[in-house]
Amino acid sequence: MDGGNHTRITSVLLLGFEMLHRFKIPFFLLIIILHCLTVTGNTLIVALVSSSPSLNRPMFFFLSHLSVSDFILTTNIVPNMLYGILQGEITMSFPACIIQFQFFSTVIASECLLLAVMSYDRYMAICKPLRYTAIMHNKLYLRLVVFSWILGFITTLAVVIMLSSLEFCGPNVIDHFFCDFAPVLQLSCSDTSALSLGQMLLSAPMTSLPFLLIIVTYMCIFIAILRIPSTSGRQKAFSTCSSHLAVVGAFYGSLISLYVVPSSGNSVLTKKVLSLLYTVFTPLFNPIIYSLRNKEIKLAFEKWLNTF
Repeated sequence: MDGGNHTRITSVLLLGFEMLHRFKIPFFLLIIILHCLTVTGNTLIVALVSSSPSLNRPMFFFLSHLSVSDFILTTNIVPNMLYGILQGEITMSFPACIIQFQFFSTVIASECLLLAVMSYDRYMAICKPLRYTAIMHNKLYLRLVVFSWILGFITTLAVVIMLSSLEFCGPNVIDHFFCDFAPVLQLSCSDTSALSLGQMLLSAPMTSLPFLLIIVTYMCIFIAILRIPSTSGRQKAFSTCSSHLAVVGAFYGSLISLYVVPSSGNSVLTKKVLSLLYTVFTPLFNPIIYSLRNKEIKLAFEKWLNTF
């Protein structure tokens, strides 16, 4: 289509959850409570790991960066979503929409890699304890975290640059609660087939390969758990690992179904619900499942409370 016959859009209108207008107050209260809990939980984890010498270990370093990514993700998406729930719609400038997508996609890509790094760390600690300290030294775990953030930024920046180079002629209405790739792409009057294919080719390894690594490492961990002589010890370890896998499965499953598997058959409501999983619920459950159930985190928190 010839973009010269159209006016380039300068703003977008996000419809959010207009189908829930009759329940907007209860839905608003639910989301704002979850958001406050998410921000508090993730901020607490970062503060405890930063200030407690007892938590100066690779596992907690990874957890603090997971909390940073969850904090950025939820604060990038949820405040606008809350405004949209009350007002019925959200108006954003088009550059602000692209910036939101850049922050969102960078954090999601980095978190995919961070979760894989964390599973490898747990595998080494449980299955190779004698080699753990020698392998997971300061330089390595710092490099792994830096690598996760940089690779997440670079891969998503390439998509954002290609997306920004398209012609956007309208209509400027997005039936979603934030500026995600597919809804924004639908506003373009350019040929988007190459970018759609490129995005899928980038998303597939960024989601599927880390998820596969996590599954393999946890299978090895489960085998190691079976060798624990104590029944109560096995049950506790299985409970912890199962809760980790449940959260990870929901996170990667929703991402793969939206960005890797062709989703033209999914309804708009289904896409919004899947998006809620990794923008609202995963950032809430990550600090609970990975950190706040941990004994050392609890002890550090108790010491911190005793300082007041």
